[in-house]
Amino acid sequence: MKEFFHKITSLSMALVVLFSTISFSVDMHYCGDHLVDFSISDSVNTCMMKAEMSKSTSDCEVPDMEMDCCSDVEVVIEGQEELKVSFDQLSFDQQLFVTSFIYSYLNLFEGFDENVVPFKDYSPPPLIRDVQILDQTFLI
Repeated sequence: MKEFFHKITSLSMALVVLFSTISFSVDMHYCGDHLVDFSISDSVNTCMMKAEMSKSTSDCEVPDMEMDCCSDVEVVIEGQEELKVSFDQLSFDQQLFVTSFIYSYLNLFEGFDENVVPFKDYSPPPLIRDVQILDQTFLI
């Protein structure tokens, strides 16, 4: 169960890093209120409204659009460019917190050099008589 939790956590962290660094743009071409062309990789193709110049500029719903009431919309989503924050860019309080956290975390897992046996130098008391056998009391 612990290994499964670690795998899920590592996969989710990798996906967070991947999606935070991805940048892409979406190009859309509208004629009036209708979406005519949509593209993620290339620029969009303009519609053939220039060939059909039947509409005049007074017929356009939005007066500040192009002469043929068409518009191009580009949505750009920028990803994070730099993932590594240097230690020098942190404030003094943040540097103090990071160093104390690392120091306490490393000392948390520090082990003993040898296996300590506290009664190593002491011998057991001498057995004069076995009381359990004399009284015939045994643990079952």
